[in-house]
Amino acid sequence: MIQGVMFDFSGTLLRVESTEEWLRAALAETGTALSEEEFAETVRRLTEYGALPGGPSPRHLPAHLETLWARRDISAGQHRAAYGGLTHAAGVTDPRLAQVLYERHMSPAAWRPYPDTAPTLRELRRRGLPVAVVSNIGWDLRPVFRTHGLDELVDAYVLSFELGTQKPDPEIFRAACEQLGLAPADVLMVGDDRRADGGARALGCPVHFVDHLPVDRRPGGLTPLLDLLGRERHRPRQDPEETP
Repeated sequence: MIQGVMFDFSGTLLRVESTEEWLRAALAETGTALSEEEFAETVRRLTEYGALPGGPSPRHLPAHLETLWARRDISAGQHRAAYGGLTHAAGVTDPRLAQVLYERHMSPAAWRPYPDTAPTLRELRRRGLPVAVVSNIGWDLRPVFRTHGLDELVDAYVLSFELGTQKPDPEIFRAACEQLGLAPADVLMVGDDRRADGGARALGCPVHFVDHLPVDRRPGGLTPLLDLLGRERHRPRQDPEETP
């Protein structure tokens, strides 16, 4: 029987702003002017190189960044270096603009909760099911949750850069289960990445996936969890498997 829930962060509970919004905010902060054509081309290159943390993965990954990219969430320094390298590869060579772009994505203003995030977390709290956020990330996301009024609904944060390991390593899920005080078989992992979040299966955790979509295109991706958890309370224990 499910007694607790682990959630991924980006693409599961909240979604980062678009590349256009990200770039526009950084240009405004630095006072940098681009023509309409230059703006569109810069957005295209930033998207191609996956330079927005939390945004689409790189379509083109420079060879010299491959190793760093694979381990970008192990530490804050590696995260900054990886995304800084992608931003530079995309053609943003102004150091000030590159710095502001990186810092912008860590701002609570750059993140939007999915419409059913708060209602789902509140209902889990009402039911007495503790919640952990388990994220591959290179910075402290707690201020984002506080700003959006979600922090009081989260019992534990397990962040890769603090732990020194990243999903799908089972250790990050084990750490979350231990913080919740629950056996892995009793903790549901909810995420959008079948490889990274699916790593929880190695511990015996059941896993449920949602689609990583823009906020306005996924109004109710989390709500079915409540029905699922209601059914779990009346179901005999089975071997962990992916939920529908």
